Amino acid sequence: MYIVMRLDKFLKVSRLIKRRTIANEACDAGRVLINDKVAKASANVKVGDIIEIAFGSKSVKVEVLDIAETTKKDEAKELYKYI
Repeated sequence: MYIVMRLDKFLKVSRLIKRRTIANEACDAGRVLINDKVAKASANVKVGDIIEIAFGSKSVKVEVLDIAETTKKDEAKELYKYI
């Protein structure tokens, strides 16, 4: 069985976006893509997905390597890798 997590929660746990409310707003504004499709905050994220976040003029693209309910700050970078 695949482990899945809500997109807004993954962004927070992985520290890609610091707060879940900010993650929600980014999703609502259409600035977050999963596998090149615009994603809602409630979308499921699974290992292997490619997440792209637009921050103003630059964007960040990462591949999901692991899903964890909680993580320590220094371990958060292990949940994804930059592409």
